[in-house]
Amino acid sequence: MQFVDWLWLIHPALAVVVVYPLLGMVLRAARQTRDQRVLKQTFPAAVGKNHADLGTWLTTTVTGIVLFAEVVVITTVNPLAEFSGGPGRLFQLFLVLVGSIVAFLALLNVRKLIYRSTFALLCWIGILTLGMQPEVFRRSDNPLDPEFWQSHYWSGIVLTGLMLISLAMRYAIYRNIRWRRLHLSLNIFAALIFVVQGISGPRDLLEIPLSWQKSTIYSCNFDNRTCPQPSDQASPLPQTP
Repeated sequence: MQFVDWLWLIHPALAVVVVYPLLGMVLRAARQTRDQRVLKQTFPAAVGKNHADLGTWLTTTVTGIVLFAEVVVITTVNPLAEFSGGPGRLFQLFLVLVGSIVAFLALLNVRKLIYRSTFALLCWIGILTLGMQPEVFRRSDNPLDPEFWQSHYWSGIVLTGLMLISLAMRYAIYRNIRWRRLHLSLNIFAALIFVVQGISGPRDLLEIPLSWQKSTIYSCNFDNRTCPQPSDQASPLPQTP
């Protein structure tokens, strides 16, 4: 493996090592919080705050690794010297990245729902803008195509949006039961998408060749599942006397 291959591996590695363990803790704290509120079961007084704090860490991690994955793909699919659009486009995308990060940091530091929703939306738009670049692989952009619904990219985009929405409504759910019910519904859906991501991610890893293999692998016909014959055959190994 070359350095660029290790860069591509960081995104799934962080998902396995950080995101899914955090998801388990968030779901456990969510169940305890609901049982404490609805069933009047006795749990430590801080269980609700722990759930909210863990949820913030989960959203931060998901947002961070998605942005990181997009940056790695955009900047390494082709050498930067051959970057489509040149330095001008690269600088524009850098501004989008910085804007997304600033919007997320602002989301963490404001409390009014309107401001939190605005910054969550701006961050998600930035993530979507980076993800729609031609360097980022997407199985399909057509919702009528079955491949669209099998896309690791699009389910990741939806999941990130749900995480940002949940973070935006953090303080609203303390005061309004309708927001609390919406929060619950969105996060049940998000948990299902996490399962889908856990399946589609390893599938995509199996399909991504190492950097030095790409020129040969991508010359294959994926529809017919055929590859051209090598131009030169490897010489046989010398016989051991």
